[in-house]
Amino acid sequence: MASRSAELLSRMAAGDGHGENSSYFDGWKAYDMNPFHPQDNRGGVIQMGLAENQLSLDLIEEWSKAHPEASICTAEGASQFKRIANFQDYHGLPEFRQAMAQFMGQVRGWKARFDPDRVVMSGGATGAQETLAFCLANPGEAFLVPTPYYPGYACFVNPLTATEFGACPPLVHVEVNHRPGKSGQNLDNM
Repeated sequence: MASRSAELLSRMAAGDGHGENSSYFDGWKAYDMNPFHPQDNRGGVIQMGLAENQLSLDLIEEWSKAHPEASICTAEGASQFKRIANFQDYHGLPEFRQAMAQFMGQVRGWKARFDPDRVVMSGGATGAQETLAFCLANPGEAFLVPTPYYPGYACFVNPLTATEFGACPPLVHVEVNHRPGKSGQNLDNM
């Protein structure tokens, strides 16, 4: 058997490329040391780097209250536990994809139709970003990502997928500055 280094962790795990060495965590550390408070500390740091979507919690709470049968905490929901607790169809539960397609149509004011068979579910935005990176880019290629964006993407997704993020202005600026029929747009001037 060939001798192997006594190192227990891979170079990736032991290196500086992990999430702790990023502006995202620098922001959290600054917030922890000096949090903003509207009365007591108006000069403090406002943490805007949350990695969770809290914008629709009220909608989910409202729906959950209106549909207690969907909870595993009811007799009807408990009877469905085995079906939802095991490995799912890798496309996602058909009922959930149908509900999501319906919801997205409603959000878009019915100006767009979403086909539930083309809805892809993901365990969070980072998982979705990883899936896109693996499917659309080769190692060493890059994605243009409109700013501001969640900095965790770069420190979590890039090492795993060997892709890069190229920050660009918000899409509204790109659309305003785009010249149809002209290739090789220079984003440095935006």
